[in-house]
Amino acid sequence: MAESVRLNIVTPERLFYEGEVELVILRTLTGDEGFMARHAWACKLLDTGELWLKEPGKRDYKVAAISGGYVDVKEEITIFTDSAEWPEEIDKERSKAHKETAEKFLETHKEAETEEEAWNRARKSRRKAITRMNVAEGGAIKRK
Repeated sequence: MAESVRLNIVTPERLFYEGEVELVILRTLTGDEGFMARHAWACKLLDTGELWLKEPGKRDYKVAAISGGYVDVKEEITIFTDSAEWPEEIDKERSKAHKETAEKFLETHKEAETEEEAWNRARKSRRKAITRMNVAEGGAIKRK
């Protein structure tokens, strides 16, 4: 049995998760990274993406959608994120509508250099909607 480490996931609204895990995998700004007990100390910025965690004694991973923030890895792992949702909390139709709205904006504003901030918000909104839809369907690993 693998060694476990304490994981806390905090959003502005709530303590999203608190417990022991063998492994947590999440999307940093440089790609997907995994953290486990005795990992070297780290502080990484997070991107929008799926978060996977494996609890001790459990066979399957739990998956959530997260958006931004950072992870602080020391004796325990603490994730501060702008938002986090379990699959059952995600409204698929709302996510699909957000994705379509963002894509419509991106399509109609191809020359968005003068609107760089709006362009970036739309791209982030699209990424978040796609992540939420994927997590609602069980996440990347389940879909393969």
